[in-house]
Amino acid sequence: MRFAAYMRTSTEDQQDPASSRAWQLARATQLIEPAGHVVAEFHDVGQSRSLPWRRRPEAARLLDLLAQRDRGFEAVVIAEPARAFAGAEFALVFPVFCHYGVDLWVPEVGGRVDPGSEAHDLVMMLFGGMSKGERNRIRVRVRSAMAQQATTGRFLGGRPPYGFMLEDAGAHPNPGKAADGVRIRRLVADPNTASVVLRIFEEYVGGRGIYAIAERLTADGIPSPSAHDAARNRHRQWSRGAWNKLTVRAILRNVRYTGHDAWGRQRREDVLVDVNDVALGHRQKMTWNDRDAWIVTETPTHDAIVSVELYERAQEIASSGARRTDVRKSPRTSFDYLLSGMIRCGVCGRSMCGQRTHGRPFYRCRVDTNYALTGKLDHPRNVFCREDKVVEGLDEWIVRVFDPDNLEPALAALANASAAAPGPLIEAEAARDKVADCARRIERLRAALESGDADPKLVGGWIADVQAERRTAEDAIRRAERRAPVLTVDEIAAALREIDVGERLAAADRGAKKRLYEELGVELGYDHTTREVTAQASPPRCLTVCVGGGI
Repeated sequence: MRFAAYMRTSTEDQQDPASSRAWQLARATQLIEPAGHVVAEFHDVGQSRSLPWRRRPEAARLLDLLAQRDRGFEAVVIAEPARAFAGAEFALVFPVFCHYGVDLWVPEVGGRVDPGSEAHDLVMMLFGGMSKGERNRIRVRVRSAMAQQATTGRFLGGRPPYGFMLEDAGAHPNPGKAADGVRIRRLVADPNTASVVLRIFEEYVGGRGIYAIAERLTADGIPSPSAHDAARNRHRQWSRGAWNKLTVRAILRNVRYTGHDAWGRQRREDVLVDVNDVALGHRQKMTWNDRDAWIVTETPTHDAIVSVELYERAQEIASSGARRTDVRKSPRTSFDYLLSGMIRCGVCGRSMCGQRTHGRPFYRCRVDTNYALTGKLDHPRNVFCREDKVVEGLDEWIVRVFDPDNLEPALAALANASAAAPGPLIEAEAARDKVADCARRIERLRAALESGDADPKLVGGWIADVQAERRTAEDAIRRAERRAPVLTVDEIAAALREIDVGERLAAADRGAKKRLYEELGVELGYDHTTREVTAQASPPRCLTVCVGGGI
């Protein structure tokens, strides 16, 4: 029999993926040795066992291949089911194997899992529950150990808060890690930024609001935390050194500035991806804990930037509601914006956000004055663009481009682009030839192995190399098929001449029009000075798109 082996390695930093793959594959080979051999491998690296198979790349690829007749294997072997299944995942995946007639082999039942055996089903569900319990026990042990270390004042790692820097504090207390040269570190006040933190607390307690503090810091030319440590905050280079109120609020809430260390201010929770489809599993979400749940050291563990009294006073002001008003904003209502993510501000280049004003959808780019000043931009505080006016012009442009009388330039450009580069269909055909060649080579090597004329270890290595080549070619086929056009240039022209694009666009609903814009690769730029929108489309491939029942 031909087997596909599924393997999983949880974390790259704690386990060597190559070693993990080797021992899992060896155990799987030992299990199936009398019955067959492994011809395909599926190895997920860095994926939690709590994720369902459809959310693991290699497991999802394996499930997709089950439905194909030319998948190349008749059974799947898993060396350690506890790595593959957690909780009730086996009950969700195994029926798919049974539906497509693919056997599942695991060591826990000594070979093939019998769909009609209650004992096998019970064993697999038991190991799934044990796998989930093991994950929970590891999480509890780690959290308990970190909480205990936090009470002793040990720095638990991570980047230092703004106002601090790290210095060496000696060898690691674990002898093994100390022998490897691992050092522990501790927080010390940064002479360049500690005074800024103290200023924020003093101004806040003195009566200035967090937004006013952010404006004054920016106006005084003090770099924000992201600008001060730009190497680790490249994703925030838009601020160009400007402060915002969220940064000031985070500093005011951080108890570490008192010299006392804190742990457990946030917790990681597992929440359902979709409450109506539990099979999609959970996703992790960070949530703030109540202050009573924080673990704060009783004695100072590092340099203090602000006094405990000043910190407590700031917390009292923040929680008293002194700066709140009685006016509450109306609850937000969801609305699907047609051009979300497609329209950008012509001044700063940022994506404009949707906003409803007087019942109409608009797009807005809002920039605080200080951000514009630090970035040296001539940017108004708000740039607005009305959706219906943009969509009206965009639809007219699309109708004009796809009008039968104006199709020749577009079709000629499409044909030239197709001729200039090897098409996806040609690439797929070449990859299929490669797969067929690998299959022939494997059969020849297998025949040599069965005849006893070759060294089994040497032939086994050759077979593994050819299998790797075949997997690469199969991946190339899938990539090419995803990019392959559904219609040829002539078919597109014939289809467009049979329909009225303008009529179909006018009758289409918002969801269909948004999908059309996305498939066309529409990109828009709004210049508020001339009140003009520049449009361009760069579709990644030709697709059939349903617009009001048409193509």
